[in-house]
Amino acid sequence: MFNHQWLPALGLAFLALFTSAHTWADDSTSLRSPEWAQPVGNQYNLHQMTPTLYRSALPDSNAVPLLEKLKVGTVINFLPESDDSWLKNSDIRQIQLIYRTNHVDDADVLAALRAIRDSEANGAVLMHCKHGSDRTGLMAAMYRVVVQGWSKEEALNEMTLGGFGSSKGFKDGVRYMMKADIDKLRTALANGDCSTSAFALCSVKSWFNTAGNSHVEPLKSTLTLTTP
Repeated sequence: MFNHQWLPALGLAFLALFTSAHTWADDSTSLRSPEWAQPVGNQYNLHQMTPTLYRSALPDSNAVPLLEKLKVGTVINFLPESDDSWLKNSDIRQIQLIYRTNHVDDADVLAALRAIRDSEANGAVLMHCKHGSDRTGLMAAMYRVVVQGWSKEEALNEMTLGGFGSSKGFKDGVRYMMKADIDKLRTALANGDCSTSAFALCSVKSWFNTAGNSHVEPLKSTLTLTTP
């Protein structure tokens, strides 16, 4: 493990490496760690992260038999387009969590991690975006760090050098990860919070819903009791 004091310098190093994306692609095979997600076949940029978690590019209907063979019960989609077109004849459950790497915040990460955790009760999970590199790569990296306890350095290495394709979005993912407070994310995930901040939009909405329900429920109870 690297000392976290090195993180700023590491971030600059990663940003500098974005100018040589083609070199990464050529060298990724020799650089791959056995702990990184392993390829499954040669289509859809499909890789297995854990026994119950996969990542990929956008699949199509031809991928359904393979996913069923892998016992995938849920597909998590980070794109604005639905997966209905290729999953319409499948019993695989769909979850759509739209986000962009240049606008990601803790609420996006917590939603994805919670969806993965909850969905694994119904079988393996596949998460995907269009190419399987930037949006999927960032959430895969955050899963490694927050859930599996990897260091940021290890997760960033897998994200950028793992052979999942090059992307301009990597720099946004690195920027987010460098400032992410992992302890706060773990606490929020454990507590069921939608964000690490009480002032986040989702937190404010949750507060209003709770406050509203606290006034409505007694009225419903009263009406029920007085109904003949």
